[in-house]
Amino acid sequence: MFNYIVRRLFISVLVLIAISVTSFFVIQLPPGDFATTYKQFLLQTGNMTEDKAEAMTVLVRQQYGLDQPVYIQFVTWIKGIVTEGKFGYSFAYRTDAGAIILDRFPKTLMLALLAHAISTFVGVFAGIYVAPRQYGAADNILSVIAFILTSIPRFFMALVILYVLVFVFRQEHVTGFFSPQYSVAPWSWGKFVDLVTHIWPVVLIAGLGGVARNMRVMRGNLLDVLGAQYVTTARSKGLRESAVMNRHAVPNALHPMVAYQGTALPYMLQGELEATIVMGIPTLGPILYQALATQDVFLSGGALLVVATLIVLGNLLADVFLGILDPRIRYS
Repeated sequence: MFNYIVRRLFISVLVLIAISVTSFFVIQLPPGDFATTYKQFLLQTGNMTEDKAEAMTVLVRQQYGLDQPVYIQFVTWIKGIVTEGKFGYSFAYRTDAGAIILDRFPKTLMLALLAHAISTFVGVFAGIYVAPRQYGAADNILSVIAFILTSIPRFFMALVILYVLVFVFRQEHVTGFFSPQYSVAPWSWGKFVDLVTHIWPVVLIAGLGGVARNMRVMRGNLLDVLGAQYVTTARSKGLRESAVMNRHAVPNALHPMVAYQGTALPYMLQGELEATIVMGIPTLGPILYQALATQDVFLSGGALLVVATLIVLGNLLADVFLGILDPRIRYS
């Protein structure tokens, strides 16, 4: 088991290195940089000539190393992360990018894990319920619902919910984690309820698609197991159907579900990021979107690296749990 975990850790580190290199260079592909965006801002103010704005742009590039080759910027960035734990300087926010990421990351993780837990719990039990009723009314209805939920873009769902909250229910404060009266207030039951009223759309949007996917995966796994010979043998011995399901079918059908959770977490994060951008919830989603728009390379690169690390860690944990459940996996 130890060698299996070491191999998975080594592979995870290689994946993170590849992701960091790819994401940093892809961010640099659009023409221009933050200095270009800064120059456009200076010109839009109307208080600066083209020559002065260009001179300011040159100074900004020199000050933050944007005039250096991309590979040198990457090495400097990675060196700062490894040796000092710093993600570089955020040009737009004029502060350490790591401080911004550290402030938003726990909130992002909380929403993603809530959506992940709900989608897994509901999806697995829905799959267990419909599999023995294959092609029945419940199976057909839930399959259609699952198809619809996996087809609708999450940002569109967020826009619809935002419209309903504002124009139908006349909710005044839909952005942020708290209403103004609770933003700096100490924790209380009222503040907790206010938090729930602000985050439930994000959790719902990110989790609904996950429920549909988990249900379809669990249904397919369980149908495969129910057709296996050892299940037929258990039934021929006179075991009740509930015993066949609980002792033989469901535990074996859960093995692929554990492995699937490593790939489901990125789906939850993607849905959470899309929903928070639309809903204006202060997580990594709006920060990442704004950083990419302004070419704030160190902030966007740091945010992408943190999200990628979370995804790789989720896959690593799924591999470890699967190795514990099925010893054959350790030697594959």
